[in-house]
Amino acid sequence: MAIKQYMRQLYEGLWPNNIVLKQTLALCPTLAVTSSATNGLGMGLATLVVIMLSNVSISCIRSWVTPQVRLPVFTLIIAALVTLVDQAMNAWVHDLHKILGLFIPLIVTNCAIFGRAESFASKNAPVPSLVDGLATGIGFTFALVLLGASREIVGQGTLFSHASLLLGPHFTWLEVTLLPNYHGFLPAILPSGGFFFLGLLIVGYRLVEQVRVKRKLSASAMSMESTS
Repeated sequence: MAIKQYMRQLYEGLWPNNIVLKQTLALCPTLAVTSSATNGLGMGLATLVVIMLSNVSISCIRSWVTPQVRLPVFTLIIAALVTLVDQAMNAWVHDLHKILGLFIPLIVTNCAIFGRAESFASKNAPVPSLVDGLATGIGFTFALVLLGASREIVGQGTLFSHASLLLGPHFTWLEVTLLPNYHGFLPAILPSGGFFFLGLLIVGYRLVEQVRVKRKLSASAMSMESTS
C-alpha cells in the first residue's frame, strides 16, 4: 500500500500537480535560467535537493515548532540548506554556478518550497515528506528542462550544450548539435522568449489534460454501462 501511495505522489508531482505547468509557481527561476536545457537541469536539481532536505527537516521538528514561529523557522532551515547547496555548486560545478548566479540563493524565496513545507511536511512523517519533496522537485526539474530544451533548440540549434559543466566530462555525449550551420534565433533565448515558450508549454499541457480527462470520463461511463 505504501509503495502505491509513494508512486502516486511521484506521478502527482510530475504531471497533474506540476508546480510550473499546473500551479504556475516558481516562475522567476523558470523564466530566468532556462536559456538552455543544461541550465534548467542544474537549477532543477539544486531545487530538488533543497526541497527534499527541507521537507525532511521540517517534518522531523514539526511537533516541536509552535504555529506562531513556524514561518521564521521554516525560512531559517531553507536558507541554511540553500547556502549549503550554493557553496557545493560553487566548489564542484563552478562554471555552471557562475551562469546561474544569483538565482541559486533566490531558491530561498521559491514559493513552491514554502508551500510544500507548510501544506505537507509540517503535517506528515519524514518518509512521505521526503517522497513529496522528490516528486515536487522532479516535476519542477522536468518543466525547466522541457522549457530550456525548447528554447535552446530554436535559439541555438543545440541540446544540452555544455552539459559536461554540470555532469562531468563523461556526459559530453549529451551535447548534441541538432541543426548544423544554424545561425540561431536570438529572441528564443532572451527573457521575452522565456515568456513566449512558457505560454506555449502551458497551452500544450492544458490540451493534454483535456484529452486525458475526456478519456477518463468516457472510460468510467463505459464501465458503468457494462456493469448496469
